[in-house]
Amino acid sequence: MIYAVLLPILLFMGIALVPVHQLNRRTLGIRRLVTSVAALHLAISLLVMVVFVFEGRIPQFLELISIGENSSFGLNLYFDGYSSLMLLLVSFVGWIICCFSSQYLDGDEYEGRYYRWTAFTIAAVSLMIVSGNLLMFFVSWVLTSSGLHMLLTHYRERPAATRAAWTKFFISRIGDAALILALVLTFQEYKTFDFPELFAAVQNNFAEGIPVSFNSLIISWLLMLGAVTKSAQFPFHVWLPQTLETPTPVSALMHAGVVNAGGYLIIRTSPMLVYSPGVLEALAVIGGFTACFAAIVMVTQTSIKKTLAYSTVAQMGFMMLQCGLGAFSLAMLHILAHSLYKAYTFLDCGGVISRRAATVEIFNDTHKKIPIGWAITFSALITLAILAINFSIFSVHITEKPGGLILGTIMLLAFTTWLTQVFQRTSWSGKLISVLFTSFLISSYTIAYCLIETMVQASSASMQGTGSWLNAILIGLCFGGLLLTYAVTQTGKLSPRLNRFYIHASNGFYMEAWYRRQFKQFS
Repeated sequence: MIYAVLLPILLFMGIALVPVHQLNRRTLGIRRLVTSVAALHLAISLLVMVVFVFEGRIPQFLELISIGENSSFGLNLYFDGYSSLMLLLVSFVGWIICCFSSQYLDGDEYEGRYYRWTAFTIAAVSLMIVSGNLLMFFVSWVLTSSGLHMLLTHYRERPAATRAAWTKFFISRIGDAALILALVLTFQEYKTFDFPELFAAVQNNFAEGIPVSFNSLIISWLLMLGAVTKSAQFPFHVWLPQTLETPTPVSALMHAGVVNAGGYLIIRTSPMLVYSPGVLEALAVIGGFTACFAAIVMVTQTSIKKTLAYSTVAQMGFMMLQCGLGAFSLAMLHILAHSLYKAYTFLDCGGVISRRAATVEIFNDTHKKIPIGWAITFSALITLAILAINFSIFSVHITEKPGGLILGTIMLLAFTTWLTQVFQRTSWSGKLISVLFTSFLISSYTIAYCLIETMVQASSASMQGTGSWLNAILIGLCFGGLLLTYAVTQTGKLSPRLNRFYIHASNGFYMEAWYRRQFKQFS
């Protein structure tokens, strides 16, 4: 049954082989064909997931085509809980984007070319998800970047679009170079690219007390570098906020699908990374800093799309933080939730202004304010009680989970901050509704986490050790600084120094300007 996932991938690739001039002359037909294949992709992904669940959620490695005596150079599939969830996500988002594009790009001169590269990109991402070996994963990774580059240059007459595409192109090549070197060292060290054999070899070495070799350590660092470039982590994040001249459906596909590739690489190779000292710790610090840095820049933006772009950078940073702490199940949940949310917000960003008046009216009841100190206290106690009740009901012991205390504290701070803001701006009925909504969100989050952990249990890697105190302190400083910045800005009394900081933040601390100067020759 697993073989069925290749059918829509092959159909998408077949569409991508059709000459562009023929596609542009038959836009209605190609639109219907790509959308139909996307619907088929979604149906097969859902069916395969159901079969996987009822067959006991056992990871399956399928050898399709072997080149020579070593299957590592062939076409292999590796299907487990992580790949089933990601494949369903990509197929669903791809189908939604194809449906949306039928109206958004209706009448576009190059609509056929757009659907060609959309089909190609969806196929490349899907192939990467089910890849059974590291070499096949890398080839799909490069194909994904190629398809996205063509989509980013859909409006080739726009200098900003071309410059952003080339910025993304060169940053991606840094990640590609890291992965190529990782491939060479992997074959030199393990004589295979197949994921099951790689994971087994690393785990056997650890079980036998064999120290991690220098090559293995370098491989892990290179994989981490490749993931960091793909998922727009600091300082490689600037390509993502610059890609706003592309069609809105492409932004949705990129922010809800392609940008997750880096996180998926970390999750997929986690059985190797957890045994390499320092790699995940460094990833946690990079992710935590990226999340806080991008969040500060995000709240200073005036453009809706720019705000969403920096929001994605921040969310990818938080996802990398979860991976760095060893919370791979939570990272997968974060990918799923963020992708669905971000796809919706991009496709619906035109309706934000029309709903702003209603939002302002709800959150501006100034007659029912309570002192800020009491608001913070009540919010913290209510959030803590809701978290404790849910964790108790669903038997989630955060002290036994990798990174549980750090992530639980961040979750407490996040909901406390939101409830404090709500308590300051709404009536008593609004406060009650907000508490009930918080209970619903936390309960839904806990249930989803338990379900995903059950799905991926057979493929999850156990974090070796609990991380260093220095790691926890650095992450605490990042999020503490973010919370302090938010608290100060909410007072409405900014000093000249904070005003200057606000200006710097609104310009992304000039990192985008530096990159634009480097790539101005491509505009």
